[in-house]
Amino acid sequence: MTSKVHLTFLGTADQIPSRARNHTSILLDFHEEHILIDCGEGTQRQFRKANLNPCKVTRILLTHWHGDHVLGIPGFLQTLAVSGYNKSLYIYGPKGTKEKMKKLLEVFNFYKTYEIKVEEISPGVFYEAEHFNLKAEEMEHGTPTLAYSFEMIGNTRIDKDKMRKLKLPEGPHLQKLKEGKDITYEGKKYSSKDLVYIEQNKKVSIVLDTKLNKKIIPFVKGSDIFVCEGTYSDKLKKEAEEHLHMTVKQAADVAKKSKSKKLILTHIGGRHAKEMKELLKEAQSIFPNSTLARDLDKFEI
Repeated sequence: MTSKVHLTFLGTADQIPSRARNHTSILLDFHEEHILIDCGEGTQRQFRKANLNPCKVTRILLTHWHGDHVLGIPGFLQTLAVSGYNKSLYIYGPKGTKEKMKKLLEVFNFYKTYEIKVEEISPGVFYEAEHFNLKAEEMEHGTPTLAYSFEMIGNTRIDKDKMRKLKLPEGPHLQKLKEGKDITYEGKKYSSKDLVYIEQNKKVSIVLDTKLNKKIIPFVKGSDIFVCEGTYSDKLKKEAEEHLHMTVKQAADVAKKSKSKKLILTHIGGRHAKEMKELLKEAQSIFPNSTLARDLDKFEI
């Protein structure tokens, strides 16, 4: 099992897409889980551009129901239906998601070949698996809105490359190595300290449209990657407040105070299309390990 967490930014625009930026959508891949965060208009086409298979998606997390974050849902669901999707698709979102999904499926009626399971999420852990969990927290954007975090649970692991070089096969004998004990296999000794390593927890936090609020820092604390909106520059701070958004400097300040390792800014304001360098400098002046996401950018931890 790979322990890598991969992020693909399928869309990085704000309310209005541009030639360079599609509406918001992010794909998080981990082992057999392929989690789509928001599904803005054109998302399924971005899958094609990124050479990704939409039929691998296992869950969709919706931050809120503004059009630039959800207008891609009908087309995406229909594409799954005509592409032979045969899993249960889980869709999570804030209060009101069940009713909105019901209406959406009534309007965009299509022959469904799979089950769609919709859940409305409260703050806290809403999904737990053996190797990861998903958490949510309420944000403030004038409509029910959620931030999400993905936390990979670290473990004691055996270095498979070293195993292959030493010609040590898989089997129950490996459990003793994980317990810190040396073993003898077919007359040859193997040292636990040479083959075993401790894998640390990994955390990805995603905070999109919201005004700055006291819940953000504790929620994203210690993130390996903190994804945050970059809709407004600091010079438009008043406008950001009026529209219940954060500025780039506020996002950078949260990254710093939460002791996150990397800040990736998305939902980039179209008004700043010719000011990308200046926008990035604003963030880096507070939190040096900041970057602006572009459509189809990939990151991993």
